[in-house]
Amino acid sequence: MCGIALIVLGVRIDLSAISLDFSSSATTEGKPQAVFSVDDLKAGLRRRGPDSLGGKKVFLHLLSTSVAEPRISSLVLEEEDNESGGFGHKANGGTCSLCVSEPVADAELHFIGATLQLRGLNPIIQPLVDSFGNVLIYNGEIFGGIHVDSDSNDAEVLMETLGKCCSCNSHRHPKVCSSSGEERTSVPDVLSAIKGPWAIIYWQDSSRTLWFGRDAFGRRSLLVHWPTKEDSRFLLSSVSPFSSVDQSSDFEVQNAANDLKFWDELPCGINSLSFESSRQDRCLIGEVKRHGWSNPMLLDLIKWERSSVEPTPEELSVSHFLTRQRDSHPRFSNMLSDSVWVPAQKLLFVLRNSVVRRSSLHKIFQPAMYDSIQEGSVPVAVLFSGGLDSMILAALLDECLDPHYGIDLLNVSFDGEFAPDRISAKAGVEELQKIAPSRRWKLVNIDVDLTKLTSEMKHIMSLINPANTYMDLNIGTALWLASSGDGWVNEKLSDIVEENHRLVRYKSKARVVLVGSGADEQCAGYGRHKTKFRCGSWLRLHEEMKLDMQRIWRRNMGRDDRCIADHGKEARFPFLDEDVIRTLLDIPLWEIANLDQPSGIGDKKILREVARLLGLHEASVLPKRAIQFGSRIARESNRQNFGSNRAANQASAGSAIVNLPSHRT
Repeated sequence: MCGIALIVLGVRIDLSAISLDFSSSATTEGKPQAVFSVDDLKAGLRRRGPDSLGGKKVFLHLLSTSVAEPRISSLVLEEEDNESGGFGHKANGGTCSLCVSEPVADAELHFIGATLQLRGLNPIIQPLVDSFGNVLIYNGEIFGGIHVDSDSNDAEVLMETLGKCCSCNSHRHPKVCSSSGEERTSVPDVLSAIKGPWAIIYWQDSSRTLWFGRDAFGRRSLLVHWPTKEDSRFLLSSVSPFSSVDQSSDFEVQNAANDLKFWDELPCGINSLSFESSRQDRCLIGEVKRHGWSNPMLLDLIKWERSSVEPTPEELSVSHFLTRQRDSHPRFSNMLSDSVWVPAQKLLFVLRNSVVRRSSLHKIFQPAMYDSIQEGSVPVAVLFSGGLDSMILAALLDECLDPHYGIDLLNVSFDGEFAPDRISAKAGVEELQKIAPSRRWKLVNIDVDLTKLTSEMKHIMSLINPANTYMDLNIGTALWLASSGDGWVNEKLSDIVEENHRLVRYKSKARVVLVGSGADEQCAGYGRHKTKFRCGSWLRLHEEMKLDMQRIWRRNMGRDDRCIADHGKEARFPFLDEDVIRTLLDIPLWEIANLDQPSGIGDKKILREVARLLGLHEASVLPKRAIQFGSRIARESNRQNFGSNRAANQASAGSAIVNLPSHRT
C-alpha cells in the first residue's frame, strides 16, 4: 500500500470531454484555495507509507520547430534532497520553480510516493521510472488478473506490463494496436484486468499522456482538485493534508449549502490527461477524458444486476422449508443434506478464497517480518466488534493463517466495558476460542474518552475530507482509533487459576487489517433495506441494495481507507472481492435475505448460514449494529455537540455538517 500524489503546474486543463457530474466542482466560482506545502502533503502520505518516500518530476518543454505546431520534450529528474518543501502557483497558469537547480520548463508534473511494502524481495521507492521515461505511483494490490510471483512486487510487475502498452493515440483508447507488427494492449485494458483494490497515477512518456484512476469500487482513496480560476493547479492525492482543511474549510452547521470544498473524491474509473501544444499562444493544453472498462466481468459487477430478484410462490415456499430445516438443527449442520446449504456453501467457498488472498504473507526484503515466525508475531488483524461480519472474518482468517501466528482483534469503545460492541467482542472471543482453541487470540481493548480528543479531531477531519457530517466524523474517528491497535489486552497470569488476569498495554504491529465493509450493502443489513422491502417488496429492495453498492465509493471507501491507512496499515475488504460480489449476485435475492423475519434472523440471512457452517452459532443470531452506535461514539458525540441524544435527533445530527472550533493563529 502507498500514499500517492501528483501536482501539475503550467498546463491549461480542458474538462469539456467529461460529464458534468464528474467535473462540476471544477467550475465552481469562488472555490477556496488550499494553503499547504509539499511537506504537508509528504507528511500525510508518509503516515500511510512508512517504509520509503520518494519524488520524481517530469518537466515538459515546448520546442520550436519548422512546423506550425511546437514539439513537446520531456525530462524526468529525481527530486532534490534540499527541496524547500513549499510550492506555489500563478493564477493564470504560470509555473513556480521548487529549487534553483531545476531546468526552465513550460510545465511540471511532480510525483510523490510513500510506500508500505508488503511484497517483493527488494526494497522499492516510489515513484518508479523505467528506461522509457514512464513514471508510476501505485497504491494497490494485485490479487488476480495479472500474474505476480510470490517473491515479486506488484507495482514493479504492473510497471513492466504498462511499459508494453500501445501509445498510438492512446488517449483515444484503441483496444489493440498492431502498428509495430505485433498486437499490443492498452493501458485501460491492463487496469481493467486487475483484481483487487487500486489507485494509480501513471505517466506514459511516448504518448505524453497521464493516466489516473481508481478501481471499480473505490477501495483505495484518490482525491482530486480540478483547476479553477482561483487555483489553476491540477492535484491528485491519497490524502487531504491537514493544513488544507484547517485553513480552507470552515464547517458550519447553518451554512451547509455554502460549504465549498477544495478536494473531491475522484470517481471510480480510468482517466487520461493528454498533453498537446496550442498553436495560438504557445502553451501546453491538457485534455481530460474518461475511458470505459474493457473487462466484461467487471462491467457486469458495476451494473450490479441480479437475475433472480422476485421469487415465485413455489420458490419462496421451498426456501422457507429449507430455512426451517436449518433452524431446527442449528448445531447439527453436518447432519443435514448438502442441498440445504448450497447457497451458503458457495458463498463460504469464495469468501474463504478471498481471505486467503488477503492474508497470504508474501516473501519480503525484511526477513524478520514474515519469513521466520517469531513468538507472538501478528501479521494480520481484524477490526472487530464481535458482530456477524467480523466474526466470520476472524474465523476464516484462523483457517487461512499459519497456526503459529497470533490474531489481533481490534475493538474500540467510547463507554468502556459497557459499549455494546465491547460486550459482543468479549462473547465473540469466547466463541472463537471454542472453534479454534490453539490460536492465540488477542482482544485489543481500545478505550477512548471523546472529550479528550481535541487536536486529534482536526486531524481526523482532514482524513474524512471531503466528507464533513457528524456521522462521517463519528465513523472516521472510530475507525481511526480502532486501526491504531493501541490499547490494552488481558494477560493471563496463571494456567492454574482461570480468573487470574491483568490488563497490560499493547500496540498491534499487524500491517494488514481485515474490514467487513460491503457485507451490509450486499446482504440487506441496513434498516432502510427492510423499509424498502415492506414498501415495495423484492424489486424495491434490490434497487436500494444496487444504489448502496454503486455509491459505496463515495460514501464509505475513500473515507475508510484514509482513516485506517493513516496508521501505516493496509485495509483489506474480503466482502468486496470481485468473486464474492459475483457469487452473491448469482444467488437469488430471497436466499440472501428474508426481511419478513425479525432482525437477527432474516437480515443477512445467507451470512448467518455461513456463520453456522463455521460453527459460530451465537454470532449467527446477532443483530446488525453500526460502529458509531456499537462503540457508543454517536451517543457521546451527540451529548458533546448537541447537549443530548434528543436534541441531536431533532437536529438530524447524522447528516448535519460538523462545526469544529477554529484553532487558527
